[in-house]
Amino acid sequence: MKLRSIATLGASLALAFATTVASAETRVTFKAAKAGTSYYQMAVQIGETVKKTSAGDIIVTVEESQGSVQNVMESAARGKHYMFTSPPSLIDKAVAGEKPFDPEEATFKKIRALFPIPSLTMHYVVRDDAGVKTFADLAGKRFVTGKGSFGAAEATRNFKQFGLEGKLDVIDIELSGAGAAMKNRQVDGFATAGSWPAPNVVEVAASSPVHLLSMSDEQIKTTGHSRMVIPKGTYPGMTEDVVTTSLPVISYALTDMDDATAYQLTRSYWQGLADMAKTNPWWKGVVPDLLDNITVKLHPGALKYYTEAGIAVPDRLK
Repeated sequence: MKLRSIATLGASLALAFATTVASAETRVTFKAAKAGTSYYQMAVQIGETVKKTSAGDIIVTVEESQGSVQNVMESAARGKHYMFTSPPSLIDKAVAGEKPFDPEEATFKKIRALFPIPSLTMHYVVRDDAGVKTFADLAGKRFVTGKGSFGAAEATRNFKQFGLEGKLDVIDIELSGAGAAMKNRQVDGFATAGSWPAPNVVEVAASSPVHLLSMSDEQIKTTGHSRMVIPKGTYPGMTEDVVTTSLPVISYALTDMDDATAYQLTRSYWQGLADMAKTNPWWKGVVPDLLDNITVKLHPGALKYYTEAGIAVPDRLK
């Protein structure tokens, strides 16, 4: 009986230890973008970096998303182990209860920033044989903008600003099918938003002759966004720099997320940034100065990391 009691006690202690180890692991869902885009790939890299830097204490599961609007919408119901990406302008609308986030949702006021990621860069990709050299040439062409993403909304907005509203045939298919449709000559081009080099643009450019449209200085000014230059050579066959627009993107969580998790996510991201840049060049443009693009306060856990790391943070974010 005594031996059995000792054995039973040992088994109980082993089970308790295993339970403690299991409970120490935090699982976070990361909602970013559609599969095949640069932002989905970034999310995967961030997840791998967090797992490595936290020694497995935090496991990030990346979920495919239809775009930033969905990312923000889902934060209202996903709880404390949810992080997501969005341009700051959408967060401002969510907090204010403005379209497409009306009526006002109290949960959105709990959104807090963690860290900046590479900016959204607009790409307008057209077939070389489509006879399209400028945006004006898109009149009468068949073009894909995708559905539900920032890129789709921004392309529609740009077409209106550039006098093209109603002048081109916008094809209602998912962006994931745009590359194949171009190769089969079913469409003349597509628009996508992602940091360069964007995987879906690389894939299309590698298999068929395409080029990217550049915006004029006047068009850039009309958009109200920042000017971005995609260097020549970024994509196969790209022999000239392309001028377009970009929009900052930030990773967020709710105040429901515990400080320790937010701290570790932020710490892992910044400490792993240099290694991520060895694989993808878009990370090289991420610097602490991008914190200035944030329009809501930082999560207390993230702020703790910035304070410890000696990274200057605008007072309005504290």
